[in-house]
Amino acid sequence: MSYPAELRRAGQVLFGEDLLTAFGHVSVRDGDHLVITPPTPLADLDPDACRELALDATELPPGIPLEAWLHLAIYRARPDVGAICRAQPEVATALGSTDQLIVPLHGQGAFCGSRVPVFPEAQLVRDRERGERLAAALGQGTALIMCGNGAVTVGPDIGRATALMWVLEMSARMNSAAAAAGTRIPLSDADQAAWRDVADELLGRIWTHLATQHAD
Repeated sequence: MSYPAELRRAGQVLFGEDLLTAFGHVSVRDGDHLVITPPTPLADLDPDACRELALDATELPPGIPLEAWLHLAIYRARPDVGAICRAQPEVATALGSTDQLIVPLHGQGAFCGSRVPVFPEAQLVRDRERGERLAAALGQGTALIMCGNGAVTVGPDIGRATALMWVLEMSARMNSAAAAAGTRIPLSDADQAAWRDVADELLGRIWTHLATQHAD
């Protein structure tokens, strides 16, 4: 499957799982370039509208979403990242406006880190400097909440990055329900580490399931 086709499938999954509406974008690393979706809704993405952008770009050409600065900054800071997913998961976004960081309450939640960081700047990431600050806030993590503006997940490929966005929202829902019922008790450090050891395998299975559920 070509990169644009992979990005189209990711858009279908994100929309089908109610993880985005009119906004959101996904990208993959392709050597010294990235391939990114255009600034149009992902629900009905035309693969031919996807665009390439050099990772050392100093300006954005027409057809590239302005938030490509976010993608560029992460790829430059993280050679291990092969794909980026940017969406608006409802519950995760809501928790990002509270003092309750998302923590792993179930095994798959550990894939998002011991605590999901929140990028505190609510303005759109449409310049290089803000993109670099966001990449610094993500650090070596896999998921980040953008204050009042959705979330970002990263992975070795577009399937796992997209599956992680789904896991992030599931974890957020569990955190919300647990907080309403009482005191949240995260998994132990040892249990979290054991789950992270199998993250690639299980995220791959989640992606296969989601992609099958939302196949054409």
